[in-house]
Amino acid sequence: MDSVFKRIYTKYHQDVFQFLIYMVKNRELAEDLVQEVYIRVLKSYQNFEGKSSEKTWLFSIARNVAIDYFRKQKGWRGKLIHRFDWSSNKEAVGEHQLPDEIAMQNETIRQLYAGLDQCSTDQKSVIIMRYLNDLTIYETAEVLGWTESKVKTTQHRALKKLKKVMNSYGKEGDGDGKTRLG
Repeated sequence: MDSVFKRIYTKYHQDVFQFLIYMVKNRELAEDLVQEVYIRVLKSYQNFEGKSSEKTWLFSIARNVAIDYFRKQKGWRGKLIHRFDWSSNKEAVGEHQLPDEIAMQNETIRQLYAGLDQCSTDQKSVIIMRYLNDLTIYETAEVLGWTESKVKTTQHRALKKLKKVMNSYGKEGDGDGKTRLG
């Protein structure tokens, strides 16, 4: 089990951490939740039947851990909005950028996350999985236990909402109805 756990951890840790940090917007909390994910993995790996990929199984656990956390919080929807100062997020800033490029990127990132905060939990989950964690529609459907059609519909509605928020900040979409998230 140690080698299996180590392989899963090495292969997916960064993706799971990134998913949780985008969900809860707090680095320390995301680190705690990642630990909870791996505790659940250790407890339940022997029950993993291989009906889905390890990646989708792991993201299902991560999503459930995040939802469990939100359910435990009083007024969790309001807390989602004020979780993290994205201007200090070091992963969002490249090492060799000019100060004005960093400022522009930080503003765009803040606007994007303001838009994500206006999305439902399901919409936010789909956007994070699809665009930030590069899951396919099929993999996202597996993680969420939905049909591919529901994932596509939820994604479309979320992108439409994000585009509307970005446009309200004076940012135009790219013309093809898809908001660039990276």
